Amino acid sequence: MSGLTFDFAGHAALVTGAGAGIGRAVALALGAAGAAVVCGDINPDRADAIADAIREAGGRSLAWQGDVANRFQMSAMIEAGREAFGRLDILVNAASVYKHGEMLKFDEWDWRRVLDVNMTGTFFALQLLSRVMADEGGGAIVNIASDAAYPVPISEGVAYAASKSGVVGMSLQAAHELAPRGVRVNVVCPGDIDEDDGTPTRTNAPRAPEAIVPLILFLCSDAAQHITGQRFTI
Repeated sequence: MSGLTFDFAGHAALVTGAGAGIGRAVALALGAAGAAVVCGDINPDRADAIADAIREAGGRSLAWQGDVANRFQMSAMIEAGREAFGRLDILVNAASVYKHGEMLKFDEWDWRRVLDVNMTGTFFALQLLSRVMADEGGGAIVNIASDAAYPVPISEGVAYAASKSGVVGMSLQAAHELAPRGVRVNVVCPGDIDEDDGTPTRTNAPRAPEAIVPLILFLCSDAAQHITGQRFTI
């Protein structure tokens, strides 16, 4: 798949967690392929940096600081993207956090924060933007989960494993409900990726985030127009 090229000219995408890791790699790739990209991140400096990089390479982008776990901030991000680019027909949910700690000692605040960002934040973006897509001719959504606990446990991180397993179920259900409305939803479950959030790996040679970008771009593209409700492990 690495030999494939994609043309997203005329499309506009929202990438959550675009400031680092998988989100950053996807935002850069979408921008390079011609898509206008809303770069959403809770860290304004990181959002600005990735948006600047896309523009410096000749693309179109908008930086937007916001917490995906806050429904109002997520809604504002979507509306800003629509105002800037006229439409949003691609969504990649890459925002994610990881908290260390074995299950027997895991802090309740950390549990709630991980689920709020990884699962509830994904739901907010999925629900709010799919409404727009359904009214405007359809779109493509890719949620980033993990193979952690589903099916391969990590050393520790019960909230992370629970949240990512929840994203899988949410994605498949959403795909079923949204298919008649022209909105495709798929979920990608990376294995060991060298991320910036401290997520533990199970090998000595984790892959760079760019390793999964071709699959994500394919699922966002018209080449995958008949693929929805699928879980991909990579």
